[in-house]
Amino acid sequence: MSLTSAATLATLDRTGPRRITDLAAVEGVTQPAMTALVRVMEESGLVERRGDASDKRVTLVCLTEAGASYVRTRRQAGVHAFERLIGELTGDEVEALVAALPALKHLAELESQDREGLKK
Repeated sequence: MSLTSAATLATLDRTGPRRITDLAAVEGVTQPAMTALVRVMEESGLVERRGDASDKRVTLVCLTEAGASYVRTRRQAGVHAFERLIGELTGDEVEALVAALPALKHLAELESQDREGLKK
């Protein structure tokens, strides 16, 4: 699976159903490229398109249970990889990571705000 596909699934998991144009902006690809990507993920059973109850002209891309399961499995694999790698660090290195957590959390918040700004 491409990084853009995985990122799109993670975005849908985090934010809920989205328009293709919104997904394209958030993921930094063109609308035609996102349309093609959604088609492939739809054929794979990872996403589905649904009408928007508030605007019948709009189609939203939604995660299927298979898509949500893929995101969970991928995240868990990342957690296990970091656990293993952190286990190989020295005590001082682990302390340095713990001390850096507030700054890393702030970076994640800034990145989230940037993504939200792109969708507006």
